[in-house]
Amino acid sequence: MKAEKENRSPHILNTSANLLGFCFIVLTSVKISKLEESSFIDEGAALAIIIFMSSCLLSFLAMRSTTVRATKMERGADILFLIGLIVLFITTMLIAFNIIK
Repeated sequence: MKAEKENRSPHILNTSANLLGFCFIVLTSVKISKLEESSFIDEGAALAIIIFMSSCLLSFLAMRSTTVRATKMERGADILFLIGLIVLFITTMLIAFNIIK
């Protein structure tokens, strides 16, 4: 179990941090362009930022922890990461298919 923990948490942290940066770029781009229909895009990006930041924090704490709670923190980071991906996917599909107007 220890080897599995050591292998997953760094990957979750790295990927969550990258997607967190992507969400910041999306949010900044929407704010700079001042699109009228940007409300849902803003909210989706902001929600994803909160979720990915939480995932980053939990995965970092799981890597640093030597207690039994490390496994629970890693599982929480994993679940939050998946939820963040779903939020980004839904936001992207709504934009791509011009559902947001």
